[in-house]
This record gives sequence, C-alpha cells and structure tokens, in this order.
Amino acid sequence: MNSDYSKIILNRILFLCEKRGITINKLADMSGVRQSTIHNLVCGASVNPKIRTLHKIAIAFNMTLAEFLDYEELNDYSFDNEVEE
Repeated sequence: MNSDYSKIILNRILFLCEKRGITINKLADMSGVRQSTIHNLVCGASVNPKIRTLHKIAIAFNMTLAEFLDYEELNDYSFDNEVEE
C-alpha cells in the first residue's frame, strides 16, 4: 500500500477523533483494537491496516466501514502510479 494512501487513512482517523473529542487511547478502548496497533498506525510503523482493524475503528465511530471509507480525499485517490506488490 502506498504511504500516501495510508496517510489518508490516518488523517481520517485523526480527524474523526478530533471531531468527536476522542483520544487515540480512547479509540483503542472503544474499538477493541490494541493500543499498540493504533500507535503503529499513527506513527507510520504500520502502513497497511487490515480491513478488520478498519471495521472495528469504524464501529467505534458509530459508522459502517463504507461510511468510514467514503470521503473525498480517499475517493479522489488514484492507484494508477503505484507498483503492485
């Protein structure tokens, strides 16, 4: 996964946390995702979160996974210039 793409996902998480007044640690508690996993996403150590992880995070925000992933910056992203791994 392209690091730009992972930054878009991270920005989405951070935006929703800020908007809802939730800390990263609180998000981990609410989602059932380990704090170390959330920390790795925030620090950039993990750039390819599993759908299951994103699904749990979406539920913590009281959203479906589709709602979580449906926003302009992500929808405008193009994979055309990426190399398949």
